[in-house]
Order: sequence, then structure tokens, then C-alpha cells
Amino acid sequence: MAIFSVYVVNKAGGLIYQLDHHAPRADTEKTFGFPLDLVLRLHDERVVVAFGQRDGIRVGHAVLAINGAEVNGRLTADGKDVLEFLGNPANYPVSIRFGRHRLSSNEKLMLASMFHSLFAIGSQLSPEVGSSGIEMLETDTFKLHCFQTLTGTARRCGPAGHVVNLGLSDASVVMAPGIKFVVLADPRQAGIDALLRKIYEIYSDFALKNPFYSLEMPIRCELFDQNLKLALEVAEKAGPFGPGS
Repeated sequence: MAIFSVYVVNKAGGLIYQLDHHAPRADTEKTFGFPLDLVLRLHDERVVVAFGQRDGIRVGHAVLAINGAEVNGRLTADGKDVLEFLGNPANYPVSIRFGRHRLSSNEKLMLASMFHSLFAIGSQLSPEVGSSGIEMLETDTFKLHCFQTLTGTARRCGPAGHVVNLGLSDASVVMAPGIKFVVLADPRQAGIDALLRKIYEIYSDFALKNPFYSLEMPIRCELFDQNLKLALEVAEKAGPFGPGS
């Protein structure tokens, strides 16, 4: 069992934090002769398998490395076009590593924004008023869990010192609706609901109370990172989050 990643999305749908905690490796490296018995094509500036699954190589897997050198999108490590390189018989035999491509920062931003929109659509499609939106999406390889706080993102009190007590230990912070905590985990992973609330607590304690943190902006707080990683480790071991944990 494992927790794969954590996303924090602000009320406007912007990704303000992302952590890849455990990335399962499914790379396959094999040596091929000419002609290559896989059909490759260019997709989103990456060379991917279009036809010819074999030996753990699947349609949609991308070319990650050639002869031990990482590729950069459609180009080899020395700047040659991957498809042209693999189309030249003089370059064979060749060792190619295939696997699922790694999401870029821009792709993660786009996906977070798309999920924010899907969450809102889910709320509007509900036959009942006040739907919570999407709380879980399940596939055969992972589950996506989402916790949107009723008191999501935040603002600080003004000079007058008027404070609304919403249950936070620091009364100098007043919350407003909208922040989402998203966890991607193994379908068999237990304790995710408790983990999501623990992440919210860590966000309140180590991001909102940081005087150098600007609301709605990316979270870059060392204590937040440290405590989040510790919470993920505890959750993976199915440990409880007791008082003070």
C-alpha cells in the first residue's frame, strides 16, 4: 500500500502545493534489433508507443531513455530527433527504456485546474442542495480522495482585531470557503479521511501561521514539508493521528 501524491488547490482552482511521495516504477528496458517491432508516434512533444504491446511495454508508454541516456521529449540526450534516430538501421542494436511519462509542472497546474472545475460541476449536478462535490474517484490502480474544507482558504484579521472563531488554535486567522486537499493513493490504502484532515491541520499550523506566507500563493514552508511527509509515513503504516501527533 502507498500514498502516491498530494495536491493543494486554492479557491480559484490554482495549484499551490504538490508533492510526489511514492511513484511506482513500471519502466521496461529492452534491446531491439532493426526494424523496431513497435509503432511509435509523436504525441505532445513525446515519442510514445502507438501499437505493439509486448514484455511490459504498453500502448501510451513513452520513450524515456536510449542506450542509457535520458531523452528530452522528442530529442535524444545529444539533441537528435528520437524518431529519426530509431529509423536509422546504423543505430542498431539499441537499448530503449519505456514507461509512463512524468508530468511536467505545467501539466500538474492544468490538471489541478480541471479537477477544480469537475468538482464544481459535480456539486451543481447533485439533485440535493449543498452537495459536497467530488470526494473520491476510483480506478483499478489508484483512488483520488478530496477534502474541501467548509472554511477553506484564509485571511488575517484587520487592525480592529475582530475575529470569528472557527475552531483554529490561532484566532488571528479567519477562513473563507474553497481550499481543496487532494490525495492519490493505492486503492487498498486505509485511513485517508483522517490523513486529509491531518493535512488540513498541518496547513493551518505551518502555512497560515507563517508570517512570510502569502495567502492563495504557492506554499514554500519547510516545516509544512517536513510535517506533511511525516504524516504520509504514519498513514502508510496505518497509524492513528492522536492528539499532538
